[in-house]
Parts: sequence; structure tokens; C-alpha cells
Amino acid sequence: MALVIVKEDGTGKADANSYADVAVGDAYFEGHLYAPAWVAAAPGTKEKALVFATRLIDVQFQFYGTRANADQALQWPRRDCPDPDEGGSVVTLVWWRADRCVAPDVVPKAVVQATCEMARELLIADRTAAPAGEGIQSERTSGYTRDSVGSAESSSASKTYSKTDSRPIITHVAQAMLAKYGSPISSGSGAVRLVRT
Repeated sequence: MALVIVKEDGTGKADANSYADVAVGDAYFEGHLYAPAWVAAAPGTKEKALVFATRLIDVQFQFYGTRANADQALQWPRRDCPDPDEGGSVVTLVWWRADRCVAPDVVPKAVVQATCEMARELLIADRTAAPAGEGIQSERTSGYTRDSVGSAESSSASKTYSKTDSRPIITHVAQAMLAKYGSPISSGSGAVRLVRT
């Protein structure tokens, strides 16, 4: 069965699977300096990349507020999500003002653009797979241990690993675009971020 891309238009579609379609992606990449991977891809491949990028964003990010509709497929549109461009923030929700939140029938431009950025990155490499050497802090070679800064000292250990050395699935650029509306879900300590209201 062929993939059919269903772009979320702000109505809270139950069958939506992407925040952007190929036409939106093509328009976004017209002004992008590093667009060759996107431009070279076939339309069907672009659709798959956009759908997968949307899935990753929805799984890896926790956005402020709540889903606008109970039966919508994606995280956007949302209710009560502060819009920093309108003077809103999590802190302003103490004095809740609807005019400082993203409209509940809108998918913010930053979310759409982050989807396009992630789609391009997915065309370049599988960001869900661990790259070779990820997590290795030091490795024993010829009786010496080389650490991540290149200094050598003798040791009997063959490899040591760092839990902090891991590539994020959502790129730093996409995270920066999405940060105004939420934060990445951390798989670290299991601690929950407290937001006082």
C-alpha cells in the first residue's frame, strides 16, 4: 500500500501523519543553503521523510498545553500553549490569557519548519540508529588508552563508555525551532521537570 501524506491543517485531523507536505518542504528549501539532499530526493521519498520526521518530533518532544481535540492523530494543534512571540510563556499561564497562546486551530510555522529540517536530516542519515563509536569514551590501543581529547596513558582497560556521548535524534537546529513551544523528552534520570503555576 502506498503512503498517502495527510498534512495537519490545524483542524485536528484523526488521520493526519505530517506537519508538512512536499509542496511546503519544497518552498522551505528554496531558501536553504544545504538543500541538495532534499532537492535530489524523489517525491515519494520526501513524503516518507516528512511523515517519519513528524513521528519523531511527536515522540521526542513534549509541547506545552494539551491537544486541541481528543481524537486528533498528532500533538498539534494544541490548546493553552504559550506563544512567546505574543508575550506568552509558561509563567504567564499563572495569569492565563488566550491572546498570549497559540490559537487552537494552528500548527505553528516553527513546527512545520522543524519537520522540514528533520526530513532533510533523515534523507542524509538514519538518526535513529547509533553511529559507530557512539558512547565510547576511551579505547585501548597498543597498551595505551586514548581518551576523547587524544591524550594517551597506559591502562589495562580495553574500552570505557560515556552515557553522555550520544547524538540526539532531533537535530539541534530542529530542537531550537521547537524550544519555544516545549522541550525534548529526556530519557536520562527519569526526573520530571516541574513547572510552577
